[in-house]
Amino acid sequence: MRQNVLKIHPDDSVFVALTDLEPGDQAFWEGSTLTVTEAVPAKHKVAIRNFAVGDPITMYGVLVGKAKQAIPMGGRLTTFNVQHATNSYDLDGSSYQWTPPAVDCWQNQTFMGYQRSDGRVGTANYWLVVPLVFCENRNIQVLEEALINDLGYARRHTYQHQTQELMQLVQAGRTVEEVLQADLDQSAQSFGNLDRKTLRLFPNVDGVKFLAHEGGCGGTRQDAQALCGLLAGYITHPNVAGATVLSLGCQNAQVSMLQDEIRKRNPNFDKPLFVLEQQTIGTEESLISQALRQTFAGLMQANACVRQPAPLSKLTIGLECGGSDGFSGISANPAVGQASDLIVALGGTVILSEFPELCGVEQELCDRSVDAETASRFRELMNTYAQRAKEAGSGFDMNPSPGNIRDGLITDAMKSAGASKKGGSSPVVAVLDYPELVTKPGLNLLCTPGNDVESTTAEVASGATVVLFTTGLGTPTGNPIAPVVKISSNTALANRMPDIIDVNTGTVIDGEETIQQAGERLLEQIIRVASGEVEVAAVRHGQDDFIPWKRGVSL
Repeated sequence: MRQNVLKIHPDDSVFVALTDLEPGDQAFWEGSTLTVTEAVPAKHKVAIRNFAVGDPITMYGVLVGKAKQAIPMGGRLTTFNVQHATNSYDLDGSSYQWTPPAVDCWQNQTFMGYQRSDGRVGTANYWLVVPLVFCENRNIQVLEEALINDLGYARRHTYQHQTQELMQLVQAGRTVEEVLQADLDQSAQSFGNLDRKTLRLFPNVDGVKFLAHEGGCGGTRQDAQALCGLLAGYITHPNVAGATVLSLGCQNAQVSMLQDEIRKRNPNFDKPLFVLEQQTIGTEESLISQALRQTFAGLMQANACVRQPAPLSKLTIGLECGGSDGFSGISANPAVGQASDLIVALGGTVILSEFPELCGVEQELCDRSVDAETASRFRELMNTYAQRAKEAGSGFDMNPSPGNIRDGLITDAMKSAGASKKGGSSPVVAVLDYPELVTKPGLNLLCTPGNDVESTTAEVASGATVVLFTTGLGTPTGNPIAPVVKISSNTALANRMPDIIDVNTGTVIDGEETIQQAGERLLEQIIRVASGEVEVAAVRHGQDDFIPWKRGVSL
């Protein structure tokens, strides 16, 4: 009989329901059975034994909570009967041994990327227009309106035809009820069947991106410094050919601060960079005219860049999740972890972030650190983050969202134990604080919030040229300059939201492939995306999410 539950680790005290279970159903796992005592939706957890108040609950072989009410064997775990709990951890100095996966079939494979003078290789070729302070956001918008359509970078699909249909109904005197019930053409209207590159003046430039934000002044000087570091990460990024920067002049985030942060990341920075200060130039007309001339000059230089073969060791991959569910930790995240290990074995770099979602697996990550100094920095950053959350009247235990809880992730430790699987099993080579640049190949830990957009924004600033983003509930998150590959944990989501999902790993839950096979399939997709052969959904939709993290508490 087909198994309808999963025991992830031999030491676990719960099953994961793979299908909806009703009272009296038999849960089957490796020849053993268990009678379910109440309705347990798929993705939720079934108690393997009787729990008394205070008893520990384990998943993935680690503590993920404690019973705050008695839970009978066969009962469902909920937020009413389980509370968040984790084990303490220390730096025991253990020596971690890792056996890399076999990568012979990819050893000599390449991807087609943009080679930069600092040795890094991009997977795209963008021009940036960056405000140093929120006061310049309107000017950024003016430039965007002036550039995007005529240069051929407008969205391929629009819903303007639906607006026109509704206008006709209003003009015809239809009622509110008739408008609400109108049968509109539900498809998005295309600009045409021509490849968008044929419409571009600069066909080798993937786009002009505008990084509007709400920072740069007010707040603290540390906020301005962090913002400049983040923007410098984007300007020096291998997916970026150059940038136009607009400064007001009097803000905290001064041009000199940005230039210092650029030099930290690339002392020999040689990309075209145009900086315009509005208070020095004067009128808006003069500012915009000068910005347009310089941006066109930069685009002409950027258009000279072409894709060339590069070894897979030049890949830098961000690992992210958002809208996670109870299947994320047993399908999508482990599959990404398998792909991560393959990339590391090939000499590449991966970035695991979202520190609130590493709560409860600190011991494992400390044990996997290459030395005591790396483990110590991880512990220090985790402890500082946790303390700041408590001082703000919050805590890591408040991380799971309503959607997480509804679909089976009822404690932060439970969510973290599954989320950490994106990092595979390779050694931790470095621990970075936001917004530091990744410089070591291998698995890097980056201190960011659990908020998926803030974290994705940070991973790209640190050097990620492709982001793998797992989701169980569905989220359209993207990034202005790095392709975000959206990976579904379950087939139902992939079928329901095919317009935002790029890869389905629900096949693991369905029993159609193993974690290893899904991970290898992901690596092949990464190579195609990095080479520009596949346009991911977030890029196709123009999903350019960009949220700098102010170093306050964000879970």
